[in-house]
Amino acid sequence: MTDASPDLLYSDIEDDLRAAVRSLLTDRADVPAALVRAEAGDPYDPELWTSLAAGIGSSGLLVPEKLGGQGASHREAAVVLEELGRGVTAAPYLTSSVVATETLLACDGESTESTDVAGLLTALAHGHRVAVLAVPLSTAPDGPLPGGAGTVSGVADAVRADVLLVVRHDGLYAVETASPGVTVEPLTPLDLTRPLAAVTVDPAAGIRIAGAPAAQAAVRRGLLAGAGLLASEQLGIAEWCLEETVRHTRERKQFNRPIGSFQALKHRMAQLWLEVVSARAAARNAADALATGSPEAPLAVALAQAYCGRVAVHAAEECVQLHGGIGMTWEHPAHLYLKRAKSDEIAFGSRGAHQETLAALVDLPEPR
Repeated sequence: MTDASPDLLYSDIEDDLRAAVRSLLTDRADVPAALVRAEAGDPYDPELWTSLAAGIGSSGLLVPEKLGGQGASHREAAVVLEELGRGVTAAPYLTSSVVATETLLACDGESTESTDVAGLLTALAHGHRVAVLAVPLSTAPDGPLPGGAGTVSGVADAVRADVLLVVRHDGLYAVETASPGVTVEPLTPLDLTRPLAAVTVDPAAGIRIAGAPAAQAAVRRGLLAGAGLLASEQLGIAEWCLEETVRHTRERKQFNRPIGSFQALKHRMAQLWLEVVSARAAARNAADALATGSPEAPLAVALAQAYCGRVAVHAAEECVQLHGGIGMTWEHPAHLYLKRAKSDEIAFGSRGAHQETLAALVDLPEPR
């Protein structure tokens, strides 16, 4: 009999991974660079993705070693997402290395075309390709899925994808974005660091990689992993906003005193610190539940998403407000964090939807 208690602490391996990712992002994708790329309308840095995915090997963390991956777990992937959140980095990690990869892992062996699935997983693990599940970013793990022909709007990172995983009534298909009959039209997103697009795919395009029953289960497994690890990205956003706000209030003076010494601001930052600590526990619990295959993973994910999204938004709002006029300028990165936090709050299901799921799973009255 195993101990069912979740492990919320970081291992030495996870700490080493964090240090490597943070060092890379500091050198190649600091916040000023993110501002410049966002203003230019092209947030992606292909060389950064190559270094992150292939150099560090982060894109293959969830892929078994036999397919060229690292054979790690959701806990390590969560650490990467924390750092990407801290740097408000534009990279298709959540969509490709987590959601699409997890979906493909559920399909591997379920299809007569399993060799295609294995080959694609190997390419994703090596960072050679990017795959995106063609569903709206707002799709909850237990929400309705698109099916059949037509345009799917709000697909995150589709403009960067080489392969689209398309849900149809008869199964799941892998479609090359360069194929005839595939259109990816960029949209204007709130979050400039995570582009959205409207995707239209010809019904005859692609290779079926899973039949209808297996496809539904695989897609929901991918969305559950995405929702659970999104909480770690939200945690990273909140941590950066808190640290930046504390730093600023120590340095900014009013009446010849640091504004952080004023009691009202101390209370606000202390409250925010408590929220961030609680968000860390919720995010780590979700990552650990996914990593161990716990039957309570849906509960842990719903709890994390019901809480962490609000904390990230609150931290970003406080960062903007407590920076005063500086926080309202384009040159300060606070607006990027606020936009990412607001976008993340409705990704993979709204907070209200997760609260309803949480209430149903623990048999509590639904929130008003």
